[in-house]
Amino acid sequence: MVQFEPYRTLPTSAELPCSDDTPVDNEDQNFIPNLLLFLLESIWANRNDWFFGIDMGIYHTTGVSHLVPVVPDGFLSLGVERRKAGKSRFSYVVWEEQGIVPTFVLEMVSKTPGDEYDGKLNTYVKLGVLYYIIYNPQYWRRDQHQPFEVYKLIDREYQLQIGEPFWMPEIELGIGRSNYISGTIQREVLYWYNQTGTRYLTSEEVAQTERQQRQRLAAKLRELGIDPDNI
Repeated sequence: MVQFEPYRTLPTSAELPCSDDTPVDNEDQNFIPNLLLFLLESIWANRNDWFFGIDMGIYHTTGVSHLVPVVPDGFLSLGVERRKAGKSRFSYVVWEEQGIVPTFVLEMVSKTPGDEYDGKLNTYVKLGVLYYIIYNPQYWRRDQHQPFEVYKLIDREYQLQIGEPFWMPEIELGIGRSNYISGTIQREVLYWYNQTGTRYLTSEEVAQTERQQRQRLAAKLRELGIDPDNI
């Protein structure tokens, strides 16, 4: 008896387009997903069972055609290799990932509406994405939504969740908004949080915290008449 292989006749990632040459709409759509990725590389430095894609096509078989990908601003898949066979992915092809779909998808709304609240939402429902985050800090009034919304797939429907930062137990991460400061520039971005609601720090923030701790310790030693430079 011949075993049925549903993905056998589908194209490989090398045969599928990996770019449509469409630029991102704004700076945040590039910066924020990359910040989330860099934080994950620190938080999960010892794990190799996850992949975070940025502006990358997801090819799947739940749409009108397996040749038409959906391209979120960012997505997280669990239970897959960080680098597939030791190489970078051209795109995320579900039938080459043992059928594993992303657990988390991020869409950021730009000046030109991109079907985040309807077309893409329905696509992610069919695909089976557990958490769908829509970040809309500038145009939420126009779209009659909130600036930050988390949807969870429950009984094949997305239900809007309450709370920020919002804890996602299946991922063991929370997500929410906070300020990012670089020099004199400050902007609102998205961060990962732990279960207690504490924000994960960037490498720069960790280094700054350590410097401040050393400075406080040195000041305390001087108060006690001890020269910290001679210890």
